[in-house]
Amino acid sequence: MTLLLALAIGLLAGCGVWLMLRARSFDLILGLTLLSYAVNLFIFSMGRLRVGAAPLVRDGVEPSLLNYADPLPQALVLTAIVIGFAMTALLLVIALRARMLGGTDHVDGLPDEDESIQRSAARDDRSEHRR
Repeated sequence: MTLLLALAIGLLAGCGVWLMLRARSFDLILGLTLLSYAVNLFIFSMGRLRVGAAPLVRDGVEPSLLNYADPLPQALVLTAIVIGFAMTALLLVIALRARMLGGTDHVDGLPDEDESIQRSAARDDRSEHRR
């Protein structure tokens, strides 16, 4: 179980970093989201993986982490999920606005070479049809 969780964290973190290194704003947002999921899983796994253990203290059971799940990582991850969702929504709105204003979704605001070649070819075609 621990190996599977470690592989999932590594896969999410690797994909997130790879997407963040791309030049598109949507890829960057998706990469940040995947990286935040990896961090959430990492924080959750630091609270010891206990299946079927209660996070609340019961009468007659010794109050130690051997008998209970640690509720702090669960609370931290729940808070991080809510904050991550709000951050993703805000970044999407900013990226859409930048796309509308700039005409491209590149992080640096410059168009692709392929897009500029296609635009210039389309302009040439239109000018030839007018003649």
